[in-house]
Amino acid sequence: MTVIRGATTIAEDTPEEIRGAVKELLEQIESRNFLKRDEVVSIVFSSTSDIHSFYPAKAAREAGFESCSLFSAQEPDIDGGLKLCIRVMLFVEKNETPRHVYLRGARALRKDVAQKFNVAIDGPAGSGKSTIAKMLARDYHILYLDTGAMYRACALACLRAQADVADEAQVCDLMRDVSLDIVYRDGVQHTLLDGEDVSEAIRAPEVSMAASTVSKHMSVRMKMVEKQREIAGKMSCVLDGRDIGTFVLPDADFKFFLTASVEVRAKRRADEMAAKGYKVDFSKLQEEIAARDEQDSTRKIAPLKCADDAILIDTSCMTAEEVLRTIKQKMQERI
Repeated sequence: MTVIRGATTIAEDTPEEIRGAVKELLEQIESRNFLKRDEVVSIVFSSTSDIHSFYPAKAAREAGFESCSLFSAQEPDIDGGLKLCIRVMLFVEKNETPRHVYLRGARALRKDVAQKFNVAIDGPAGSGKSTIAKMLARDYHILYLDTGAMYRACALACLRAQADVADEAQVCDLMRDVSLDIVYRDGVQHTLLDGEDVSEAIRAPEVSMAASTVSKHMSVRMKMVEKQREIAGKMSCVLDGRDIGTFVLPDADFKFFLTASVEVRAKRRADEMAAKGYKVDFSKLQEEIAARDEQDSTRKIAPLKCADDAILIDTSCMTAEEVLRTIKQKMQERI
C-alpha cells in the first residue's frame, strides 16, 4: 500500500471551483504516478474551515472515481494557515515511491516537490552526464530528457538514407520528411524515428560520430532545441548534453558541467559498448573521443563549454553515487 499526498487551492468557495480544482488535482496525481483507477483503494480529503459549499469527495465521485471509498473532513481554524485549501491522501495498491502533487497556491506548502525546475548537466562524451542525469531524475521523480538521443536519431536517419552528414543541404532536405518523436512509457524516454523505436539503434558507435557532425548544422539544432525548450517549459526535468546550460536552457535553475580525463572516459565507454556486444579497439576509441572533444568544442554553433554559472565537477576519480551525492548537495544548498 502506498499513500500519495496532494493539495490545491480555490479562488472562491463555490461548487464549480471545488469541482474543477479536485478534478485537476486527482488527474495530475494519476498522471504523475502512472495510476489506474482500480488501483485507488480510498481517497481522504480535508478542507480548510472556509470551504462549505461542496464536499470535495462528492466532486471526486463526479470526476469518475467511482470504485474507491471517499471521505471528506473539515480542518480546524488555524491562524495564519493557507486559505481555501483542499488536501488529499490517496491510498493505492502499489508499492512504489509516491509522487506527491501540490497545485495552485498549495505549492507553498511543499516547495520541494511542487516547484517546477530544470537541471542542466553538460560535459564531453563519457563524462557520466547521462548516467547522473537519469539517477537525478529518478531520485527527484522528474523527467529525464535525453537530448543526445534526438541528435542521434537525426544522424541515424542520414546514415540509413546514405546522406552526407557533413552536407547541411542534404541533411536539411532529409529532415523535412523525417518524423522524430519523443515518447515516455513508464517514465522512460523512447525515441521514435518514422514510428520505429530506435532507442537502441542510435547507440551504435558510427551513429555517435555522425551525431556530432549532424548537430553542427543550424537547421537541425534549432529544430531540436525548439522541441527541448517546449518540453522543459512544461515540467520539471533534467537535460544533459553539451550546450544545455549555455544555449538550450541558459536560465536553468541548476547547472553542472561534468568532465574527466580522456583515458577514464574511453574506459567507461568501452565497458558500456562491450556490455552491449560491440567489439572495442581501446586506442581507436581514445582517439575518437579526443577528436569528438575537439569537434564539439570548436563548432561555431553552441560549442561545448562550461557555462559561467555552472558548477564544474571532475568525475575521473568518483563513482556515479559520489557524483550524484555531490550534485544533490549543491542543489540543496541553493534551495
